[in-house]
Order: sequence, then C-alpha cells, then structure tokens
Amino acid sequence: MGTHYDLVCAECTPAELTEVCESCADRADQKSFPSGWHGEPEVLLRDRELGGTWSARPCPVRPLNDGCLAPMPGHWLALTAEGFVRITDDDQWLVGPVELPEETHEDIRTFPDRPRRGLHTSRDGRFAAVVYEYGQFATVVDLDEWVTVLDLDRDWNDNELTRFPLAFLGEGETAKVVAGTDWNRLDVFALPGGEQLTDRVTAAPPHGEPEPEHYLDYFQGALHPSPSERWLVTDGWVWHPIGAPQAVDLATWLGGDRHAAEQARGLTPGRENEWDQPIAWLDDTTVAIQRMGTSWRRMLDGVELYDAETGRRTGMFAGPAGRMWAHGGLLYVAAEAGLEVWDPAEGARIGLLEGFAPIAHDPASGAFAELRNDQLRTWTTPR
Repeated sequence: MGTHYDLVCAECTPAELTEVCESCADRADQKSFPSGWHGEPEVLLRDRELGGTWSARPCPVRPLNDGCLAPMPGHWLALTAEGFVRITDDDQWLVGPVELPEETHEDIRTFPDRPRRGLHTSRDGRFAAVVYEYGQFATVVDLDEWVTVLDLDRDWNDNELTRFPLAFLGEGETAKVVAGTDWNRLDVFALPGGEQLTDRVTAAPPHGEPEPEHYLDYFQGALHPSPSERWLVTDGWVWHPIGAPQAVDLATWLGGDRHAAEQARGLTPGRENEWDQPIAWLDDTTVAIQRMGTSWRRMLDGVELYDAETGRRTGMFAGPAGRMWAHGGLLYVAAEAGLEVWDPAEGARIGLLEGFAPIAHDPASGAFAELRNDQLRTWTTPR
C-alpha cells in the first residue's frame, strides 16, 4: 500500500533503526499505534478511465441538507421543508409531511449548526427514519401505510457531539431498526410493530454505588451495519474525550446474548478528540475508517482498515478525506475536487469524477446521486 513507515519511540526520535523479526514488528505496531508522524506520506494517484453510466434531468427538489437524500428500490427519497418527496427517473411528488419534537436543550446554543435533520431508508423502501443528527429525537415511518411506527429519544446527555445512532436491518418479515434509546444504549425493534427485541438492564447505579457488570460508559454515535448485517460498527466516544469505534456482534446479540452490545470490540487504539469520521465497509469483515493516527494534533488524511472479527488493523493508506462510501471493494470519497475512487488493494486513487458532488449512494445499483441547481445527476458504477 502507499504508506510505508518505520516505528520509533517518541522519546528517542530521531533514532537509529533496528531490524526485528516480522512477528515482533507486528506486535509492536498493533500495540503502539503511532501518536504522531515525522515526514509526509506518499499519496498514490493512479487515475484511469472509470467508465460507468451518467444520467441527468431537471429536478426542482431541494433536500434540507446533504444528509437528506436516500436510496429507494429504483428511485430516491428526499426530505425537504415540505416533507418526504419521491424522485423517479422522470417525476417527483410530495409523499407527505413528517414531524419531530422540537430540540430545546441548552447545549444547542454552543453548536448553532446543530442539530440538523438526517434521513435513513430501509433496504426494501418500506420504512424511512428522520433523525436529529447531533440531537435527541428520531421517528420511523411506514411509507406503505403512512403511519409512524416508532418515536425514539436517546436522552440529552452530550448528544450534540454525535450523529443519532440509527440503522435499518433486514427487509420484509425480518425488517428491524437498531437505534439509540439512551446516551449509552442501543436497542433493536421489530418492524412494523415496533416491538423491542433487546430488553435488558443497563441503567446507571445510584450515586456512590459500584457500576453493574454490564454498565456501558460510552457515548453512542453513528451506526454502520456490515453488508450481511453480521456486524455493527458504532462511531462513539468515551470520556475524556477519546473517539472509540466499536464493532457489535449483531448475530450474537440477536441470537440471545442480551448484553452483546455492551461487550463490543474496540477497533482503534483510541483517538484523542477524534470521532464522527467517515466509515464504510469494504466487505463483511473489513471496515475502513478515515484519519490515520491517534492524536488529533498529528493525524493524517487517509484510511485505516480493520478486521471487525479480530479488531486488528490490517492496512492503511494516505489520501482520502471526505464523505465516504464503499462499493464493489472500492472506496468512493466526495472530495473537494469531485468524487474520488480509491482501491484499497493498491492503496491508491484510481479515478476522479471532477466536479461531481454526490450526497447519496444506492448500494443495490451502485448509483451515486447529486441533487443541486434544480438538477438530479447520477453516475452508476460499471458492472
């Protein structure tokens, strides 16, 4: 890959390097991930023709923000000031309004751009969720029946620092939603009925008493299910303040281990003041997390790769910075210049769609969608 480095002790830098065996080097690397860097990484640019299919048409639909367009089977759903709008290849129409409780917590004044609304859709397109990113409330709507099936409240405790934890799982008779129900708690609900499937005790103990065995001192953040939904990465943090992405074994949790969500596997050594970073699954066990390093003062733009099953870092490469998706083993990054395509196997950028700024991706079709200037523009990856 594009990033090669030598591991040295911070106290004796610069130091004379010593050769060690491969297993010792790996053990030292995994246990002492670099807190800082000397020198600059090589960013590999190997751009080539990407192919794919373009389409564009007039579309006077204006999402509330870049988190308010989501894929549906064969079309898109937008959240606008008027409510949900369906967007097909040749038309768009208002489905109906959606309401959330007003966010009133005083910490909002510290972050005037928060909370803001975000949109999630289920794989089969039946359900949509509107959340307050960096806020307290969310609601899940059955679009087929046009009824609210679930109202969610994750409490006010420091929620202005993380995206609302929510992700849809399954489809049809197996449809579920996993979401934050407290600052440190996730639950899974069956759809469309909204029955809670993960009842357990996680409450904090009274002041002065010891914490119970399964108490979790962790602020939940954005959720990222793996393609087969075996794993769930949550992008949260712990005090004081350390970003700590974790992998929850969903199969074990839903299979009867009531506290699997409180026993998640950490994926990074801990990132000082760094969380809420772009995350994407390359395959069902490999997750890509942006930024390289552990100290916010000395991190580099790039991607670290982790094995969710073992928690091991399996690779990293410099360069990617921006909203990120994965498709077909490649990473797609909405950078300033346009949509970048990165090949983790090469550790290199292999293409750039200059000026294209998508805000949504359909994993089923491989399409990316840009909605601006009253135009819907899409690019679909080659088959």
